[in-house]
Amino acid sequence: MKSDSLEAYPTLTRRAALGVIAATMGAVGFATETPQRSRLGLVAFNCAFRRKWMQQRDPKFDLFEPLSFLKHCRDVGAGGMQTSLGVLDAARVKALRDFADEQKLCIDGIVNPPKDDGDLARFEAEIRTAAEVGVQAVRTVVMPGRRYEQFTSLAEVREAEAKALRMLELAAPIVTKHRVKLAVENHKDQRIDERLALYKHLSCEFIGATIDTGNSFALLGDPYGAIEALAPYAFTVHFKDQALREYEHGFLLADIPLGQGSFDMQRIAAILTRAKPDIRMMLELITRDPLKVPCLTDKFWATMPSVSGSDLARSLRFVREHPAKTLQEVGSLPLDQQVELEDANIAASLQYAREALGM
Repeated sequence: MKSDSLEAYPTLTRRAALGVIAATMGAVGFATETPQRSRLGLVAFNCAFRRKWMQQRDPKFDLFEPLSFLKHCRDVGAGGMQTSLGVLDAARVKALRDFADEQKLCIDGIVNPPKDDGDLARFEAEIRTAAEVGVQAVRTVVMPGRRYEQFTSLAEVREAEAKALRMLELAAPIVTKHRVKLAVENHKDQRIDERLALYKHLSCEFIGATIDTGNSFALLGDPYGAIEALAPYAFTVHFKDQALREYEHGFLLADIPLGQGSFDMQRIAAILTRAKPDIRMMLELITRDPLKVPCLTDKFWATMPSVSGSDLARSLRFVREHPAKTLQEVGSLPLDQQVELEDANIAASLQYAREALGM
């Protein structure tokens, strides 16, 4: 292939996007009736365009305010939410918990880990709120950015890992005190062996995993083996499908509605429910242009010098054997159509979760 431009690949263009929207929105996107409920919750990141669109119309309204977002999740037929709770007063905690209990909705929080001793009060206040709300878990990340974009050497990665370990060591007594599960996401930061070593070193029953079902593939992890390895540590899940396609410097990785991408979602769901039968999963589907994973460049390998060529071969073979039919180009659409496509992607995923996965 002679170009790394996305124009070289079949994508969901503006016209095709409108077709997807038309086909889906009548079923649920702006429906007047509440759709059938899925057990699958929504991560707030799924709804960034809708939040922006609503704030343009009413600057005082924030879709990501916890109770507002939980009501939105209920209205679109999701089974709960994952969002930042911050610190809530007693009245807001009660309103949120009462609504969740009444509607049988699951709540996950999102929190930043404590940076240092001076940040412990902020962290504990947020964990206390999470405990009072009755969360399943709070999701966090401990290393900045995508490994192959953020770092230029393995030494830089190891320095960031040391900082991550220190932050989690600071967090451990607090989450243990409040009995809140702190779920560290595989965030295109550590390979699975590195992340498992982190959990084993900490040996804290309240520190485990947010399993993102697509992220480890960006670091050339086995698409299903990585999930198998992390599953015993799972406190919550970013459940996603991914559209894969080759490009000159590696492959493209794009969020896509469940069942429309390159991964076997039934197999992934079975792995997770076998390990953790009671876990409530959260759909993470960020409507955006495809991400580039430049696994054929020197910069990519500078942070993973000991990774085997067989991992690269397996990953590229998987991409070639499971190419997605379409990739969504979103950046060129006006905001109104971005919102509609975002809603349509969520609706299609919740329908697939109910009908194909029994969620």
